[in-house]
Amino acid sequence: MSTSIGDAFLDGTKYKNLAVSDQKQGVTQPFLHAVLREGPRFSLPSPETLDLGTLALRTAIETRRSLRVYQETPLALDELSFLLWCSQGVKPESTDSHTLRTVPSAGARHAFETLLLVNRVEGLSPGVYQYDAATHGLIQWKSPEDVTEQVTEACLNQRIVSNSAVTFIWVAERVRMAWRYGERALRYLFLDAGHVCQNLYLAAESVGAGVCAIGAFDDDQLNQLLGLNGVDQFAVYLAGTGKR
Repeated sequence: MSTSIGDAFLDGTKYKNLAVSDQKQGVTQPFLHAVLREGPRFSLPSPETLDLGTLALRTAIETRRSLRVYQETPLALDELSFLLWCSQGVKPESTDSHTLRTVPSAGARHAFETLLLVNRVEGLSPGVYQYDAATHGLIQWKSPEDVTEQVTEACLNQRIVSNSAVTFIWVAERVRMAWRYGERALRYLFLDAGHVCQNLYLAAESVGAGVCAIGAFDDDQLNQLLGLNGVDQFAVYLAGTGKR
């Protein structure tokens, strides 16, 4: 009987003595998408209709730099749609048991929800939104008028946040990854975050925008601001984005 890569890994490493994962115990898997907070919904332009992303991959890789200063020009809604699809878009081949997306993920778990702190995007009021990857739309959260200042403060007053057109905030759904990988889930979450952010960097190059990843922030302050419990749901990574 053949042994899977996952079983072979567990049997041959220190992880062989860990408790069997929820998946192995037959526990029903967590939902593959999570609406963290309800609110008004907005449709985004369909990725198939967008005439964007024609920049050569080699050019995008060669020209990519972390950009910390942005124009006052807002992002167009179709540009935001393209960036969201490139960094977390769901492919048609997805099923009820797993999603295939535009980025790789351990075990196809895709255990992130994308929040957006919008400052300057055409057609959107400033504030916090969640990207609903399942429908390729946005859910607007009720947020205080000074939410940008609060997120900036939680990010140790890095002006990237307040100057950006939009700041991406990736929230980990720990249980979605731990269902399959147990204690190794945290390791895979952080690896997956790198895949997501790199796609955003390259996609931004193709629409004349730039990105600066943010890993320095006060975890407790940001999680509390976003209504996350910091254990099963927590902010992992951010990225300011705006026009060059």
